[in-house]
Amino acid sequence: MQEEYDFTNAEQGKFYIPLEEIETPIYLDKDIAHFFADKLKGKNETLQSLINELLRKDIEIANRVSA
Repeated sequence: MQEEYDFTNAEQGKFYIPLEEIETPIYLDKDIAHFFADKLKGKNETLQSLINELLRKDIEIANRVSA
């Protein structure tokens, strides 16, 4: 490493991404991913959209039960 670095042309925050814009990866267990992949065969839908739809339904049910 150098003892000194020249940052005169540096741009502060060039690679900054606000926390709200960062997408958190979610990893499914293999058996779960295979189950849903089988359900999607022949359909024009992505695994992501199917899982999101199921989670929204679960949230709706949880909200009804807790109300």
